Amino acid sequence: RSHGGAVMATRHLIIGGGTAGINAIRTLREEESEKSEITLVSAEKPYSRMVLPYYLDRSIAESHVYTATARVLADWGVKPLLGRKAAALDVKASVCTLDDGTKVEYDDCLIATGSSPVKAPVPGADGRAVHSFWTLDEARAVIAEITPGSHVVMVGAGFIAFTILNSILALDAKLTIVEVAPRILPRMIDDTGGGLVEAWLKKHGVAIRTGVKLTKIADVKGRKQLKFASGADIVCDVVIMATGIKTNLDWLKGSGVTVNRGVVVDDRQRSSVPNVYAAGDIAEGRDRVTGEPAVHAIEPTAQEHGRIAGANMAGKDVRYRGSLIINIVEVCHLDVASFGAWDDATAEAATGLKADRPAYRKLLWRGDRLTGAIILGPSQDIWTTNDVGMLKGLVQSGVSLARWKAYLKKNPFDVKPAFIASKTTHTLLPETILGRPSKAPGDTPVAV
Repeated sequence: RSHGGAVMATRHLIIGGGTAGINAIRTLREEESEKSEITLVSAEKPYSRMVLPYYLDRSIAESHVYTATARVLADWGVKPLLGRKAAALDVKASVCTLDDGTKVEYDDCLIATGSSPVKAPVPGADGRAVHSFWTLDEARAVIAEITPGSHVVMVGAGFIAFTILNSILALDAKLTIVEVAPRILPRMIDDTGGGLVEAWLKKHGVAIRTGVKLTKIADVKGRKQLKFASGADIVCDVVIMATGIKTNLDWLKGSGVTVNRGVVVDDRQRSSVPNVYAAGDIAEGRDRVTGEPAVHAIEPTAQEHGRIAGANMAGKDVRYRGSLIINIVEVCHLDVASFGAWDDATAEAATGLKADRPAYRKLLWRGDRLTGAIILGPSQDIWTTNDVGMLKGLVQSGVSLARWKAYLKKNPFDVKPAFIASKTTHTLLPETILGRPSKAPGDTPVAV
């Protein structure tokens, strides 16, 4: 790094301006001992996908979607290369080639290229009034087409679909959900929970068809016609595809960076190449509950990955304990959440059901440790809100619940005594991502 007798500043390259990338930049600036060079390559201006549903229902203005404006990036001393994508990585020369041919040299880099939506592979999926809801541009297109009384069909009934369900209903649109799986939320809750949520949504005017395979989307008299392998057609005004995501990793082929389901990283978010880090949706790291490698394409993991990577790129030695799978969504004032290994078929399980509320709990055990949980209940019930946090804490901490296991199996709706007695709060309070107290975000929504 020396040149002409002078010591050059370390050159950091951040590839991706989402949650992981922006948290890494902020943490770098907080943790470094000397000012370094930071270059950000991002296909879009940095913004938060998590707030797009609130932009859709007009709860917030577009200006509040952005996480790092041009002024903020300038204040951080970041060189932005926006509207560009990484095309190739030469790890031997430490050079990244962009899609316009630009070559960016680095001393270390962070891969945080995130995910992209996958549309159902059917004729008409790329036609007019058929959208994914993943980027700000796609959100603008959906906003332009949904008007009061519009009939919207959502293809897919997973977590992504449910994050925007309330917003669509808030626009006074009619909503139909179609899902190829036998039930809704198949990768978030079990059959009992899925049945309760489906009944709740139907009670609130949402039409649902499960176990149906979409075969074609056609234009008929200015509207959209959805055809299925069996059952009646559906005619609507707008189609939203929520049929999954794929990691943006194709550009790394031949780079020498080890990729399995994601970029394989160690507990410092470092890849198989020592000066290349990875974070967020594209990183495959340790699952906190199972200890096994996993890809957790969720916002909390992206934030934590970014902070760990940023600290280590700044010269600190910070190790990550592993990520916890967390899914929390509220639909029509019903809270639905799952944590950890909620779908472990070999775990010991205990359930509780109050169908009239509706309310449901499922606790999963490995020995005396709570390893997964499902919770469902009305948002106005204070115990729902409180117990979401307590169940998450019990799963995250991994504390022994030997004295309380029998009680919780009989009384899954009474979590508080076990949470307090096990001193879970005492266990988790000192545990910060970077081993220090978090710092306020100041003029940006990014807290470190």
